[in-house]
Amino acid sequence: MENLLWIFISALLINNFTLAYFLGICPFLGVSGKLETAFRLGLANIFVMLITSLWAWILNTFVLTHAPYLRLISFIIVIASAVQLVEMAVKKMSPALFKALGIFLPLITTNCAILGLALFQTNKGYDLVEGLVYALGAGGGVTLALVLMAGIREETKIMDIPKVIEGTALSLIIAGILSMAFMGFAGMFSAG
Repeated sequence: MENLLWIFISALLINNFTLAYFLGICPFLGVSGKLETAFRLGLANIFVMLITSLWAWILNTFVLTHAPYLRLISFIIVIASAVQLVEMAVKKMSPALFKALGIFLPLITTNCAILGLALFQTNKGYDLVEGLVYALGAGGGVTLALVLMAGIREETKIMDIPKVIEGTALSLIIAGILSMAFMGFAGMFSAG
């Protein structure tokens, strides 16, 4: 049980896919303008990561044992299928959210954080439960990064920001500061 907690905390904070590995930067910078949209996209990412984790384990354990060269293409097919399910569900249940997410919802298919999850999980040799916990932690980490960025960006809209750093420059500065803050978690947990 302690190992599962460590896998979760590590993926959520210490090895955060967005703020430590810089995976999933496109939605991090593009969708994180509104808190509600960022949170919902984060939930969609978590769902796709859980599906990907499950299928990556199944494929790696039962199908690709003698054909590891097919691993990458198999994972991409699984991710694309999971994103299609999410896209259809969001479109049916929340057309407003579907419109708000725009191109970023189908772009989950090409989100390197999700492919990274499948590859990291199989390279680390996680079993089914460890892989699902890893996916939950990684998805939670991506969601946390999206929500933190969205909250900060919403606050900066009511502030008097110098023209020289408005827009992309400010977003990159915020992303850098968040990334450095998350690096502190590695020091906290390695010292103990």
